[in-house]
Amino acid sequence: MNYKLDQIPFFQQLSDSQTILLAGAGGGFDIFCGIPLYLNLVKQGKKVIISNFAFTWLSRTTAHQVYPYCYEIQAKDQDLSGRNYFPEKYLKAWLQIQGYDAKVYGFERTGVAPLRDAYHYLIKTHEIDTVLLIDGGTDSLMFGDEEGLGTPQEDICSMAAVYRTGIKKQFLVNLGFGVDHFHGVSHFRFLENVAKLSETGAYLGLFQLLREMEEGQLYANAVEYANQRMPGMESIVSNSIISALDGEYGDYHRTQRTTGSHLWINPLMTIYWAFNLRKLVPQIKYYHQIKHTNTLAEFNAKLSAYRSALKEYRRSQQIPI
Repeated sequence: MNYKLDQIPFFQQLSDSQTILLAGAGGGFDIFCGIPLYLNLVKQGKKVIISNFAFTWLSRTTAHQVYPYCYEIQAKDQDLSGRNYFPEKYLKAWLQIQGYDAKVYGFERTGVAPLRDAYHYLIKTHEIDTVLLIDGGTDSLMFGDEEGLGTPQEDICSMAAVYRTGIKKQFLVNLGFGVDHFHGVSHFRFLENVAKLSETGAYLGLFQLLREMEEGQLYANAVEYANQRMPGMESIVSNSIISALDGEYGDYHRTQRTTGSHLWINPLMTIYWAFNLRKLVPQIKYYHQIKHTNTLAEFNAKLSAYRSALKEYRRSQQIPI
């Protein structure tokens, strides 16, 4: 396929999409990183359904279960566990305040096979033609043989599940370059992997969020809305990205959650990196070991067995600039 210089391949491939499932890949606040995309896609006249791999115990909320491991979430829903950790609820409420009556779903934490079935349900129910996974951070681009993987379990579960649905148009977008330094990820290896994905045609370009953009301002507003309602449980990733949007740099801490750690807030955090998921997943070196897993515990065991069998890792390195 030939691409135009004035439009990155990612948006060219979305041009004829009609109904998009925008899904948080890695759990918790990942879906908040997709807010600017949601706003832009809706502005283009596309129908966008929202889902998220939840860290909330959805079975202990008032959310309505529509399919095994899949719940539809309303702004009025309550967390009955006493944790008050419910990003999906507050996203739904914030969108309503902005005038958007979005469908918001949450997936319970499970293995690849049940998650694939839940994705199938939403794809069929809403006649989805495109699935767009969003990851806050870049550890979803670790292939498995790197020294540091970050926290890939939920990300890779989501990626493998969507891949196994067989839907033709499936993508992954990452926001937050540098934030996974907090989790021991080597961004040298991230860039090495992007180069490999460029070679296979999986890399679809990048684009940047700026504070002058309406989408950037509303993203910051949504994150602050959630911060105020979940004190002590603020998103490390999104608050780091908002700090970068505000022009902060270096070891800057927007919330007390990161006290005692060393952060690298930087302008590259506000860049979205886009990938063709159908071409990316085959590069995950342990995909065949985890693709039939039914629980996260089983996933972790399979990943651990793969890692134990490796003769050597690709060692972490600093970017030589």
